[in-house]
Amino acid sequence: MNAKSIITQATSYTTKLLRNRFGKGPESVSIHLCKNCVVFHLKNFISPVEKFLISQEEEQAFRYTRDLIMKSLLPELRSFLQHQLHMDVIDWYYDWGLHHASGVIVALLGPETSPATDYKHKQIIHQQIIQTTNALQKPPEYIDSWWVNTRMLFIFRRGTTILLEKEFIALGYEQMLRVTKDKLEKRLLEKQTNIEQIVGKKIADLYVDWNFEKDHSMIIYLFEDHMTAEPVRQEG
Repeated sequence: MNAKSIITQATSYTTKLLRNRFGKGPESVSIHLCKNCVVFHLKNFISPVEKFLISQEEEQAFRYTRDLIMKSLLPELRSFLQHQLHMDVIDWYYDWGLHHASGVIVALLGPETSPATDYKHKQIIHQQIIQTTNALQKPPEYIDSWWVNTRMLFIFRRGTTILLEKEFIALGYEQMLRVTKDKLEKRLLEKQTNIEQIVGKKIADLYVDWNFEKDHSMIIYLFEDHMTAEPVRQEG
């Protein structure tokens, strides 16, 4: 099965699945494939009730509701990817861009292999991410990254959770921790890194998520179409 056929099938299935579960599907679903992951990018994905929750500064309620639905939805999406498209999903991530109702769902593909191919400025980017992660948590025990396409940079981290966070999770405050970390980490990534200058592209969106059970986490930088400097060229 070629990439175009995979994207067509996955787009149709995912759009219907989201509409059935949430009562309103996204305006569009863009699917981006690479050997390491599948990224579902959702645009204009928010219901009237969710708009109301956000307008009342009830972000925690918004995220809690979405998390419940996503946890019931992901097994079906995994089954579709595995049985229909023959993809082995080893991890899931998702995050929402509330400022313009966007979102991503990410299927990390396995098995886990050697580090991704090097690209221009990879080590510099890793250094900045490590420094920023250390300001909020602790330096990752492992970090890797790759370009999903020319606009989307994926960063994977392992081993960043500190003892205090683990205690919050054990006490049942995972949702509050997730909402707080989402805001803090995005703020730090925006203020304490200069990724735009490094890659020569303007950031359009930023997504983060954590798998606390595995102590894994991801960052996705989505860049605008036009270039502000020389384009990034992948090496190797």
